[in-house]
Amino acid sequence: MSIQVNAIRSLFPILHQEVNGYPLIYFDNAATTQKPQVVLDALTQYYEKDNSNIHRGAHTLADRATHKYEETRESVRALIGARESAEVIFTRGTTESINLVAKTFGSKFIQKGDEILISTLEHHSNIVPWQMLCEQTGAILKVIPITDAGELVMEEFEKLLSSKTKLISIVHASNALGTINPAKKIIDAAHAVGAKVLLDGAQSASHLEVDVQELDCDFFVFSAHKLYGPTGLGVLYGKRELLEAMPPFLGGGEMIREVTFEKTTYNTIPFKFEAGTPSIAEVIAFKPALDFITSTGKTNIHLHENDLLQYAAELLQDVKGIIPVGTAAEKIAVYSFTIKGMHPFDVGQLLDAKGIAVRTGHHCTQPLMHRLGLEGTVRASFAIYNTRAEVEVFAQALAKIASLKNK
Repeated sequence: MSIQVNAIRSLFPILHQEVNGYPLIYFDNAATTQKPQVVLDALTQYYEKDNSNIHRGAHTLADRATHKYEETRESVRALIGARESAEVIFTRGTTESINLVAKTFGSKFIQKGDEILISTLEHHSNIVPWQMLCEQTGAILKVIPITDAGELVMEEFEKLLSSKTKLISIVHASNALGTINPAKKIIDAAHAVGAKVLLDGAQSASHLEVDVQELDCDFFVFSAHKLYGPTGLGVLYGKRELLEAMPPFLGGGEMIREVTFEKTTYNTIPFKFEAGTPSIAEVIAFKPALDFITSTGKTNIHLHENDLLQYAAELLQDVKGIIPVGTAAEKIAVYSFTIKGMHPFDVGQLLDAKGIAVRTGHHCTQPLMHRLGLEGTVRASFAIYNTRAEVEVFAQALAKIASLKNK
């Protein structure tokens, strides 16, 4: 592997602390990743030197801020392989990006009797907006089932797909189980019946090579804070022809070309969907996070994280009482599990007492947990700055915890 983990760890100040008297081991990366110093510096730099609104100002500060803001848009375009930067919309996060599509594309193109397909693996943010749309339009929501291993039942997907299907909104990689879905196969099948596809890339964008043109997805959404960037910032990629056909999401400043009391004409994309003052500092600070990912290399990131996942699975496979949840053949670096006789929250608290941060609960995937017959799981998720030594400490701690109930 061509990465130096210790050198990478030195870039992240938050990692160098003790929690409850132990060195912090941060395994909650699927929820949010930590930020390198260059991202923190960019936030400070904006507020200290460049604080101004963008696009509308004629002075130097506004010009500098606008230039940096649009540089980030171009970096996002390059990261996901979009055809042009105008197809990149900044939002407040993956959730808002999905809601934007539901409220705009959905309101214009989804009608009574049309069908929308999602999967059992979905995060609540990729369930609720479509339920709301179906309630408003009379459309029908259908769900692709999964196997016990957490993989889509593709035969059932093919049965559900029909000329009535107008949209498939599906997770690229599961936040709860780590399953990587066969996105290209789904997209090609959808287009064959005239349906559009939204790909939820909240997890995949930071772990996998993504080329939206190669995938040919119609929409792709993700959040900056899962890619070593600031919170409160998301991205919606959409094909130009779709974005131009969709009505605005919010009304106000920036999204207009001309306003009179009689009529308003809307701005061109991407500005049509970016009403009001955006998260300027966060957008500007996202670029050094993207630069960090690019310089490290997505392939290197994926190989390193997958090594940690396999190592954790190897160390824990013979620990009595630990039950892995989600054993798909293709996964991102998410290790979900339960311990026989213990509530996931209790496991999380015992790990936290040792300075190990994991996520516990249903992970905003209650229907998935219901399908698996679980109240929740413990989830360890790995990032580029995690180490094998940390995995060993984690495994040793879990072995002791499991022994409390499984002697």
